[in-house]
Amino acid sequence: MSELPGILIGGSAEHVVLHPRFGNRHGLIAGATGTGKTVTLQVLAEGFSKMGVPVFMADVKGDLSGISQAGKPHPKIDERIEKIGISDFELTGSPTVFWDLYGEKGHRIRATVSDMGPLLLSRLLDLNDTQEGVLTVAFEFADDEGLLLLDMNDLRTMLRYIGENAKTFKNSYGNVSSASIGAIQRRLLVLEREGGENFFGEPMLDFWDMMKTHHDGRGMINILAADRLMQSPRLYSTFLLWMLSELFENLPEVGDPEKPRFVFFFDEAHLLFNDAPKALLTKIEQVVRLIRSKGVGVYFITQNPLDIPESVLGQLGNRIQHALRAFTPKDQKAVRAAATTFRQNPELDTETVIMELGVGEALVSVLELKGTPSIVQRTLVRPPESRIGPASDTERNEIVRASPLGGRYDKTVDRESAHELLNKRAEEAAREVEAEEVRKRAEKEKRITKPKRARSNRQSVGEAFAKSVSRAVGSSIGRQIVRGLLGSIFKGR
Repeated sequence: MSELPGILIGGSAEHVVLHPRFGNRHGLIAGATGTGKTVTLQVLAEGFSKMGVPVFMADVKGDLSGISQAGKPHPKIDERIEKIGISDFELTGSPTVFWDLYGEKGHRIRATVSDMGPLLLSRLLDLNDTQEGVLTVAFEFADDEGLLLLDMNDLRTMLRYIGENAKTFKNSYGNVSSASIGAIQRRLLVLEREGGENFFGEPMLDFWDMMKTHHDGRGMINILAADRLMQSPRLYSTFLLWMLSELFENLPEVGDPEKPRFVFFFDEAHLLFNDAPKALLTKIEQVVRLIRSKGVGVYFITQNPLDIPESVLGQLGNRIQHALRAFTPKDQKAVRAAATTFRQNPELDTETVIMELGVGEALVSVLELKGTPSIVQRTLVRPPESRIGPASDTERNEIVRASPLGGRYDKTVDRESAHELLNKRAEEAAREVEAEEVRKRAEKEKRITKPKRARSNRQSVGEAFAKSVSRAVGSSIGRQIVRGLLGSIFKGR
């Protein structure tokens, strides 16, 4: 690394450095395919790790795993080092933890249905407003009763329970239509076919396991294998948004730290905002704005700056813009938009330079020591010290086997939750009916004379079940779960 503090991004007339104090002021890495975004991401991740800052990033193309291995000497790397003027370049890998939603290329990673909350789950299932309202009723009832929704079985059973007893729920929670219940159940089947059931269950990810440092003081780089996950873009984007929500809700305020406590890279960021309803976009904007005070830096990686809403783009203080191509009117608009977001350099025609940049070059503006953006510089991005390209399966497996988290997340835990408890309620209701039938038969056999009643007091299973619901709805005081901005459970660490 350079003798200058912070992360050396590259060189132009002088070194361009991202200062530690502003690492949590968020950032953007943008550019067309093949212009060098992945290498820039790798350089930043290495730099934060060397500062002692843990990092999370999703490996959407399968080529970021090489950050765990030392790079190989190459004449072009030597040439770039010399051009930039790096005096202490050392080929070395970074301490890495591999994660995988499917448990194939890293430690299994899960959330519980309860922790995801109705807002994010509605986005994942692409529900309309009415269906989202019904899903919210399910979560409200579960929260009030302290019923855990851990996996998809729990949610299905809860929805069936509410649907069968909709009249009982009407006064306390509002109308619940059978059509909406059916629609949600069908969406759950679609999600299951896409592999979504792998995401829900226990043990749930403990984010403190990601926020660790190596014994040599470097921050751990957490890599999520996302090449398969990207086949379900909505699952990918909702999962990463859930991670941000968990960090936001459960990390304490730290004010303005000397360096970030965690850095989160959100690759293919356009998927987060595509077709997102306005209410969700507003909450995403709030999370991005407020999570900075928790010491978390969020860096969005996308092809086009126009993929990011202006309300979010305006909060990204550190910007690295690789080449854009202007083949269509929409492309030309993107070039102009990207050029105008920089603090202009009188020596550069920014709009023209964006289209002239070569691979590994970028226009860079970072926050300076007074917190103001630096003038944009045409920058030759430094090479990473780790391998450019993927680690082999053998190398990856060795890292997973040696990980201190080995075994912690690999085995599914299925404890008693809503599915089991609601089925018990149904069984108890059935036993009540059976006991009543036995009592009546006994009375009849003994020829006990009883006064006639206008209406039979015999109870059906459904009636007993409904009474069980009524008792539950009336006994929920003091057990409510507290939810945060995006609906995840506040744990109060």
